This record gives sequence, C-alpha cells and structure tokens, in this order.
Amino acid sequence: MCGIVGAIAQRDVVPLLVDGLKRLEYRGYDSAGIAVVESDGVRRVRRTGRVAEMEAAARAEDFHARLGIGHTRWATHGGVTECNAHPHISHGELALVHNGIIENHEAQRQRLQALGYVFESQTDTEVVAHLIHHHRAQGRTLLEALQAAVKELHGAYALAVIDKRDPDTLVAARVGCPLLVGLGEDENFVASDVSAIVSATRRVIFLEEGDTAELTRKAVRVFNADGVPVEREVHLSDVSLASLELGPYSHFMQKEIHEQPRAIADTLEGIAAVDGFDPALFGADAAALLADSDSVQILACGTSYYAGLIARYWIEELAGIPCAVDIASEFRYRKVVADPRQLIVTISQSGETLDTMEALKYAKSLGQERTLSICNVPESAIPRASRLVFHTRAGAEIGVASTKAFTTQLVALFALAGVLARLRGRLDAGREAALIDELRHLPGSVQHALNLEPQIAAWAGSFAPRQHALFLGRGVHYPIALEGALKLKEISYIHAEGYPAGELKHGPLALVDAAMPVVVIAPDDALLEKVKSNIQEVRARGGQMFVFTDADSRFGDSEGVHVIRTPRHGGMLSPIVHAIPVQLLAYHVALARGTDVDKPRNLAKSVTVE
Repeated sequence: MCGIVGAIAQRDVVPLLVDGLKRLEYRGYDSAGIAVVESDGVRRVRRTGRVAEMEAAARAEDFHARLGIGHTRWATHGGVTECNAHPHISHGELALVHNGIIENHEAQRQRLQALGYVFESQTDTEVVAHLIHHHRAQGRTLLEALQAAVKELHGAYALAVIDKRDPDTLVAARVGCPLLVGLGEDENFVASDVSAIVSATRRVIFLEEGDTAELTRKAVRVFNADGVPVEREVHLSDVSLASLELGPYSHFMQKEIHEQPRAIADTLEGIAAVDGFDPALFGADAAALLADSDSVQILACGTSYYAGLIARYWIEELAGIPCAVDIASEFRYRKVVADPRQLIVTISQSGETLDTMEALKYAKSLGQERTLSICNVPESAIPRASRLVFHTRAGAEIGVASTKAFTTQLVALFALAGVLARLRGRLDAGREAALIDELRHLPGSVQHALNLEPQIAAWAGSFAPRQHALFLGRGVHYPIALEGALKLKEISYIHAEGYPAGELKHGPLALVDAAMPVVVIAPDDALLEKVKSNIQEVRARGGQMFVFTDADSRFGDSEGVHVIRTPRHGGMLSPIVHAIPVQLLAYHVALARGTDVDKPRNLAKSVTVE
C-alpha cells in the first residue's frame, strides 16, 4: 500500500527521500510527493504516476533541504489526482504524510470547517494535518500537538509530520499501520518499510501500537500510547541492498521466482538442524502449547489464504485433527464459536496485513490465546502479537504478486503438520524420516520445475490474446488452481477462475469453448484418473487444455491437449512443486501482453487498510 519515508540530517535529504520512495514503489501506488522545510517555509512537489515524474519536478524546482517527508499513495479516499496526493499541508506551515484510513474523518472535517479550516482535497488525511495544526495553534509543541490529535482519531494510521516553525524536529505516530525509525550518525529517519532507508542505515526501531516519536538530528525519543517515554529495542535489519536490486533479471517477480530453491533451503535450515519435526521450531514453549490443541484455525488473505487451504489437507491427514481456513476479512466479522484449545495460525508475508492482524485480535478477544504466526518479517506486528512464530526466510519480496513467500509459507505449514502429528504419536520414526527426506529434496525439485521455463514461455502466446481462463485441480492441488488463477489475473489482467475439477459440470463447463484456455494441475496422485475424465469433458466441448503433470502420469500431447511434465512426482510436497509452473505461466503471459509485471494496476504489496 502507501509508503512513507522521512529524514532529518545535516546533509540534503531530498536524494534520500527520492531514493526511499523508489524503493517503496513495489508496495503499489498511483501518486507520489515530497515536502521539505527550507529557510523560507514548507515546499512541496506532487505528481500522479511514477516517482520518476515527481523526481523530475523536484529537480526542476531545485529542491534542497535538511528536513523532509515523502509518500507514495494508493488511493482510498478521493481519486487519483494531484490535489489528493500526499504530503498534505495546513496553512502553509505544517506538512503531513499518512498511511491507513481515518474512520471518523467526516465528523472531524465538519468540526474543523466550523473552526475555519478550508479543505483542498477529498482525502481523510487532510483532516489530520488540520487537526494537528489546530492543536499547534493552542500553544503546544509539534510533538504535543501530534499526541493530542491522535487521541481524537479512530482508525489505522502511520503519520510523519514536519512544521516550518520547528525546522529541527520530525514527529511520527502509528496505530495499526507499520512505521519504524532508522538511526544514523547525526541523522535519523522514519519509514513504513526498512527498504526505504537501508541505503542510509540498518539500525532500526520498530514502533509499537500507539507509539509516537520525536526525531532530531542527534536523538530519538519514543513515547507509548499514554505519552510516557519508553525505550524500544534497536534491531539490525538483515535486509540488504543486493536483495533490493534486480541483478540480471528483467523484473523482481522473475528474480523472486528463481530465488525459490534458495529461499526454501534457507527456510528448511532450522528443520534440518534438529533432524526432525521438533516443536521448538515454533518457539520455546511450543510443545506445551501444541500438544493438546484439539483443532487448528488458519487466518490469512490472498495468496497466504491459499497456502492455508493446502495446509488443511496436510494437517488433517498427518495430525488427524480438524483444520478450518478462513479469509481474515470475513472471520473478523463473523460470530465465531470460540474454542480455547484451538490453535490460531495467522499467515502474512509482511506481518502487517491489517485484516489478518484484526482477525488475530478478534480471536484473542474471544479467549483464544494459542496463537502462531507464520511470517517473512520477524519484527512486524503480527509476530509480535503471537505467542509462537515461524520465520519464513524468503528474503525481501518486492514483486506485488507473491511467489517465494508463498512456497516458503507452505514449507512452514508442512512443518507444522509434521510437528502436530509427532506430538500426537501419529508419526513413527520411519515415516518422519521419509517426510524429512522429501523436504530435503524439495529445493532440487523446485529447480527442476524452474527448468521448464522455456516450455511454459512457449504457451504464453496462446494465452496473451484471451480475456478469460479457467484453472482446475483436485484435492490438495485445487488451491494451486486457485493460486494460478490469481497470479494470471493479478499481473496479466486476464480474468481467470480456479475451480475444483469435479465441479466442472456443475456450472463452469458452460463457459468452455475454443477461446477459453483451461489449465489443469494433474500430478500422478490418487485423483489422476478423475482429472483425466474432467479433461475429456473439456476436450469434448472444443476447449484447449494446458496440463501440468509429472513424469509418471502416462499421458501426452494430443489434439487440444498440451502437456508439460515436472521430472518427478513431489509426494505430499507436490503442491509446492506445481506452484512454480503456474507462477511462470502468469509471468510470461504478462510479458506477452506488455503489462507492468512488478506493479500491477490497482494492487498493493502490503495491504494495511481494510
């Protein structure tokens, strides 16, 4: 979603702000802007479109300053226009950038209009700028004005504020949306993502819920929700500049697809180190917490939700306990029948997905305290709110369409199924050793799937002119059909749907004709013969079939049926191997259609609003 970067330094911060915004482009946005405090006041430049356009305008207008804030906006309140772009300014004195949504903005707008404030935008953010200015006018310092204003706001927000009357201070606040402070030498920073400031510092403080912060060039002060000064731990970020660069690849999505063997191997290190499904993989007190959990509830959004759907098959087969999977944005508004012995598992790449965080809070409010987070960012909000954590070691994922985060989440979830099974005495030593061996072979199997890229790329021309596509799978591979359809629609803008192959005759078959490509996930498992029957149903209607299978499936190309095989069947881990071809298919179809692969329209990487 939206991105924030701010800096106060002895040097010109404009290049730092622009560089930070460029590194935040992956989050998804439709406009960008910066505001700086100069000797004669606050100056601002904003543009719809890409950061490069705003950068050119800032250069043309000769922007230089030692204090400033920047923002990439993903439109919520108000359209994609320059007047709605951030930063917003109040009375030419105070500038503000904001991530999140202010739920009571209409009431605050009416109140501020009655006080004489004039609004220039349709946004909820401008309300916050005027509200802080109002409190400033009562004689409060900039920090005090921010702290007073946030007490009157309802919703989720990360804020960074500067004021021409205080050119030596930058203030910030967070509730519900991520915000961190970067620590430098005679300079300090705020950002919504460490990638925005990694070129300047790797020492960061993650602000906690309700925190406010005051930054000068020499010092940082943090206050909790009650306004009491607190010490927050300083972390050394492991995000590297190399992970944020394309290297030899054309797009971050392509790079991240090809990084999956390494990402999976890194995620498996902990499992290999203990040589089995040790509960300690999930935390020091995991054994006690997991041993008598009588069911599992998985909460997630988007691709992470599909990972949860696959995990349900694994958990129920291996551990023999019920597993439910809910879309977090639906769960949080459902009248849930709570079970205090149920394990709540949240899955999030960023650890800041608002709906997932709110669903976790809701579950805990019902007395469900057995909580486990599977996340790629260990110091983010969701892991901090969970008793148990598994850190997927995918590394920075820049492309909006998730790839390596998805497959490493599946590795973590398979490990969870194995741990739960072991704790219940359902894995003998031989079976456990066999499953661990499958995991050890997984990076190699994924690399074999990546080697199919030229064959998959050759299919792209058949998809590029189409407007619709259908993906089919059965059993544990049905969620891969869902994921394949999601990837195709995300980055190529082809309307695609994923269906259980057995449901074909219950409706979707009506759509099948020569213009509707049908992708089938058909490994050599117990349901292969059923899937073959579904393939014949499509073939009889003139549909074009594109089948991902494996070497043991014993069927090949024929009229209307195109087949690509992975070298070997992946056993229980087959869904992870078959995730690779559908990612590559989406990527190459998007290339053929000329879409913006890494930054698809209307979408964002880290969804921190409802």
